[in-house]
Amino acid sequence: MHIPPFDNQNKPIVDVDDPTVPLNYFNIVKLKRGEAFEYQVPGYETCIVPATGSVDLDVEGVHFAHLGNRGEDVWDGEPEGAYVPSGARAQMVCVSDTAEVFVAGAKYNKVLDPFDVREHDLVQYGSDDTKTHRKIKHILGQKQHDKVGRLLVSELFTVGQGGWSGFPSHKHDTNRLPDETRHDETYNFRFKPNWGSGLQMLQREDNEPGDAYHIVDGSTICIDKGYHPCCVLPGYEMYYFTILGGLTQRSLVQYFQPTHAYQIETIPGIKDMIAKFK
Repeated sequence: MHIPPFDNQNKPIVDVDDPTVPLNYFNIVKLKRGEAFEYQVPGYETCIVPATGSVDLDVEGVHFAHLGNRGEDVWDGEPEGAYVPSGARAQMVCVSDTAEVFVAGAKYNKVLDPFDVREHDLVQYGSDDTKTHRKIKHILGQKQHDKVGRLLVSELFTVGQGGWSGFPSHKHDTNRLPDETRHDETYNFRFKPNWGSGLQMLQREDNEPGDAYHIVDGSTICIDKGYHPCCVLPGYEMYYFTILGGLTQRSLVQYFQPTHAYQIETIPGIKDMIAKFK
């Protein structure tokens, strides 16, 4: 499902028990200097990631100062984040001129401890020749595995202009270990320059026609089932904020589309990328 960009007025874009991706939660919070925003999501653990600007964060009395260090867009600096336990009360206060903050969540009832993430885990894979060159910056990734319930949070960047992401096509909509796990997934896209755009494919069954969505700067995509590669127009760079919430476990097991699975062997570094979604 494609949700075009709109002024959500700091209200969830993907709320609890969403009919398409019930395991996910997503909000975009926009603040000016000195403004505060408080939230609490029972039954969902969350992660706060400033897309731009900086905030001071308080999570049930635990304070994280100056979270986020980026300037005008997501390409201007490196990501930082903070984990907010299920149902915890969190308050952020903008300490820059403005801030745009992503709040990512996954359904999970157990209450863990809050923590901040000041250094991300970088994976770079693909190649210019295969039109699959990109970077993944894991905020809640493999290094945080023992401190998080079911939530995975990453930022994905195309390297260079144009190209494909999420290929070879894969899905993760059915719990049938060891071959696949059920993970709902939500994306928010950005383009550089911001008038760029791309395409999100969603193919329900191998070798059957699927759906395609025209994605623009600020588009949100909710993926409940099916194979889902995406691409960006030549001459533009693409970024997408990624939220994964597992039904029964945190580690993601992707099932690659049978028609295209052999291309795993043609894309440099992709096996390392697969291993990092844990």
